[in-house]
Amino acid sequence: MKLVLQDLQILCQQRTRDIFKHYLEKLATPAPLLQQAMSYAIVNGGKRLRPLLIYTTGYALGAPWENLDVPATAIEMIHSYSLIHDDLPAMDNSDLRRGKPTCHKVYGDAIAILAGDALQTLAFEILTSHPAPQLWPYQRLAMIQALCHASGLQGIAAGQTLDIQKMNNLSEITAMYQLKTGILLSACINLSLIAANVSDPQIISSLENFAHCIGLAFQIQDDLLDIEGEVALTGKPNGIDAANQKVTYVSLVGIDHARQKINELFESAITSIQILGEKSVVLLELANFILQREK
Repeated sequence: MKLVLQDLQILCQQRTRDIFKHYLEKLATPAPLLQQAMSYAIVNGGKRLRPLLIYTTGYALGAPWENLDVPATAIEMIHSYSLIHDDLPAMDNSDLRRGKPTCHKVYGDAIAILAGDALQTLAFEILTSHPAPQLWPYQRLAMIQALCHASGLQGIAAGQTLDIQKMNNLSEITAMYQLKTGILLSACINLSLIAANVSDPQIISSLENFAHCIGLAFQIQDDLLDIEGEVALTGKPNGIDAANQKVTYVSLVGIDHARQKINELFESAITSIQILGEKSVVLLELANFILQREK
């Protein structure tokens, strides 16, 4: 059956929600408060863009759904853990996330930190052991390696460190964006390729460029939304960058140039996926969905 993006969005929400609830609401735990905080941060709300990118790419590549469930839920846990920590007073000091109080505002800083830590480790537990009959051990190992790389010293932890250090020029800010946001979107592509067992270097290179362009455009758009977005739509406060005295891509080049750069990145992204032929349609729809968002 041929699916469109709306079908894949519904599928993504249903499949990830079921797995999240299994681990975060149904399993017995000696620390129910911790489990509640983890569930609060991930089960309800969120656009699920990263899992959706995995399901959409995997669908275009012909991967089994069960093979995609594993990385899709794992990467959303990594993303959610990073958001919990990013919102803490020691970092961005944000009170609102996804239209509701941030995790530390509800559960306190200590439990929020532990919830983020536990989501990170649960992500790798899922990669190693969540049922997927057609996912071979070497694929699971490759997924673990890809997500480790995207999460740590070469990935989002490094990006957050650079963000705290307040980069001051366009080159530094672009590099920070790629680490803080782009690399996890690139990981979605890599995880989908692994799940589909694709090894064609031309397809891999083309999809990696697609993710690179979408990732940078996504973060520049976030800068714009921090200035222009409506809280009711974005689900988080405006003006956080200004309040934290951050230099951003938009503050350096201006709103018009930032929009132009987003358009250029979008064009490059859609050119990259033409190698997939008619299967590229859902990825084109997804790119439009991501870059035309208001939240």
